[in-house]
Amino acid sequence: MSRGLEAALAKQQRISLTKTLRTERLVLRPLRVSDARALRAFNKENSTFLAPWNPRARKGSDPLSLVDVASGIGAARKNWRQDRGYAFLLTLADADALTIVGRVTLNNIVRGVFQSTNLGYLVGRAWEGRGLAREAVSAVLRFAFDDVRLHRIEAGIMPHNERSRRLVLALGFEEIGLSRRYLHIDGDWRDHVLYALTREARETSTKGAA
Repeated sequence: MSRGLEAALAKQQRISLTKTLRTERLVLRPLRVSDARALRAFNKENSTFLAPWNPRARKGSDPLSLVDVASGIGAARKNWRQDRGYAFLLTLADADALTIVGRVTLNNIVRGVFQSTNLGYLVGRAWEGRGLAREAVSAVLRFAFDDVRLHRIEAGIMPHNERSRRLVLALGFEEIGLSRRYLHIDGDWRDHVLYALTREARETSTKGAA
């Protein structure tokens, strides 16, 4: 890699908060302030279903309150503007724009010589088992490599989450290994299996599928 290209990749990206990704069945877009009530309803509807996969709320906070939801949206938009993370809300392409299906996020972006991020995704209980997570994550991977200009994407998945593990493997991720007590999820430190996808591996798999 030339020094000029290396320097260009190390720069922060400036991607508009109007950016929209479209798939066959979904529209993926940044969170808006106006999403607060619909997102609160989605979180409330799925609170029990998603609890085993999420960190518990900080003491004194209420993730189902409109104030906390709005604060989270504000933080997500700030991270987007600062090239520190990109959060997409998933909505159905053929339904009301506020019919929320789930979210896909690129978290903890590190530039410089690392050019890496952590992938996160979730789909509401009413929408699981339809292939929507794979459809959405695939679109965000293209965005991560082509628009955000990242080199490596990592995903950490709890060992018993077989459906999620199959999803990342199907999208070309390589299993790295087991990391003990990796993240504090649902009140305790949980083991996670780590997976990674690099730009080179994605380009190779894309050529092979062509």
